[in-house]
Amino acid sequence: MATSFRRRSGTAGWSLTSIIAALLVVVPVAMLASSILRPSPDVWAQQWRTRLPGELVTTAILLTGVAVGAVVLGAGLAWLVSAYEFRGVRTFGWMLILPFAMPSYILGFLTLSTFGRTGPIQDTWRSWFGPDAWFPEIESLTGAIVAFTLVLYPYVYLLARAALRDQAAGAYHAARTLGAGPSEAARRVVLPLVRPAIAAGAAIVMMETLTDFATVQYFGVDTVSVGVFRIWNGTYDRNAASEIATLVLGFALLAIGLERIGRGRARFGQSGGAAAGIERRTLTGWRSWAATAVCGGVVVAAFVGPVVQLLIWAVREQVGDRGTPLLDQYPGYLWNSLQLVFFTVLICTVVAVVVANARRFGGRRSTQLASRAIAVGYAVPGPVVGMGVILTMVAVDTGLEAVGLDLPGFVATGSLLVLVYAYTVRFLAPGLSAVESGVAQVPEEMTASARTLGATPLETARRVHLPLAKASLFSAAVLVGVDALKELPIVLLLRPLGFDTLPVWVYNLASESRYEQAALPALSIIVVALIPVFLLSRRLDGARR
Repeated sequence: MATSFRRRSGTAGWSLTSIIAALLVVVPVAMLASSILRPSPDVWAQQWRTRLPGELVTTAILLTGVAVGAVVLGAGLAWLVSAYEFRGVRTFGWMLILPFAMPSYILGFLTLSTFGRTGPIQDTWRSWFGPDAWFPEIESLTGAIVAFTLVLYPYVYLLARAALRDQAAGAYHAARTLGAGPSEAARRVVLPLVRPAIAAGAAIVMMETLTDFATVQYFGVDTVSVGVFRIWNGTYDRNAASEIATLVLGFALLAIGLERIGRGRARFGQSGGAAAGIERRTLTGWRSWAATAVCGGVVVAAFVGPVVQLLIWAVREQVGDRGTPLLDQYPGYLWNSLQLVFFTVLICTVVAVVVANARRFGGRRSTQLASRAIAVGYAVPGPVVGMGVILTMVAVDTGLEAVGLDLPGFVATGSLLVLVYAYTVRFLAPGLSAVESGVAQVPEEMTASARTLGATPLETARRVHLPLAKASLFSAAVLVGVDALKELPIVLLLRPLGFDTLPVWVYNLASESRYEQAALPALSIIVVALIPVFLLSRRLDGARR
């Protein structure tokens, strides 16, 4: 009894901190969701008479098209590199995740500048076949679907490949032993087993598509997210913008619901031991070349080609006699981005460490629920988080004024503090997931021994948990930092006056068709985003071995 009391003593503060962190994440989303309980009939009537019906239809078509494209491409490539042996299969196994480092708003303007009406491809096409020769319309809904599919399919690819390695391999081998052919075993055994992973990947793809607003604007596509930004930037009517943002939240909940339906009651797990994966069949002749061409074509279209084009533009812009003061502006935008990334990583990592250790020390139901509630911020689109934070800060301003602190608009007005808060709400979940995985690898006996010997929770965390989980801490910092660097919708909604980051700079330049000047900041974002891709490739290589 005394030992149990000693183990639990001093943990109340950790549990309370984790609950407060969860509340700070949930409140903005709850504030936005509650706005639908106080609808403004005039706002909805005006929106319904103008753009809203078209935005709803376009959003539904976009989400469906990107989800289907990502599932076909991601699951197909995962099966190709998992079940067959062909030229370069092991290299393509990790190269196919490179598009993770390519933000959709960068690939979007690159696609338009290359294949658009005034791009070099159409110019060459018309010179060959005449000025009236037909060419597919790039600036369209179809063009947006293709661009999103190329950068988002890795979500499905990674989850499907992991399921093929860890869950489907044994069943596939058993089916082949019982006489089923390769195609029959894949259709009747493998596909049902990897369905939950594919459904989860499709849901993530839909959420990422829904949170985007820059790429669809490049392609002239009106979605609900674009409607939120149009209202906010055009009128600064937070009530109207927040009510329309509830539709974005509704689409997000729909995506989660479809994922549950797609997964059904399926629950699969690796039974233990090292998964050997599916035995690969060797492709020969034209089939081997075709598989290599498919994988190589995807890598070139989604990553290598765009990066080469950016490098050409960046070099041309700097060595050419253009007199562009790009390098003079670059340090300021980079400094703004680094400030935002630093504070976001610092806060997310510290909070993640506290919450993860609170779960280990306390194990109370409230702590467990707090850990799960923190995932809400990452499960909803960026515009929802941004508008929710605006409503929350307005409520704080009103509260301060009520107690005599006459600071109207001090909190709600764009500031770095509010921006960091919104980023923390959005990106705390991946950081917490990484830290929790590291703390979970520390044997509970070591924690219990330290507590029994009289170590306080803080000493146990500092001297036992953190040294053993430092690799996970690094992973958490990298994941949060890269997400924060790439984020565009939240910073466009909440940035202080004159506070532009690298993504905002890229977006502004691309919106003005100044593509070559956008090359240097775009390359900077991609280079940093390659860090988690490198970590993922090492993990894939280790799993294969």
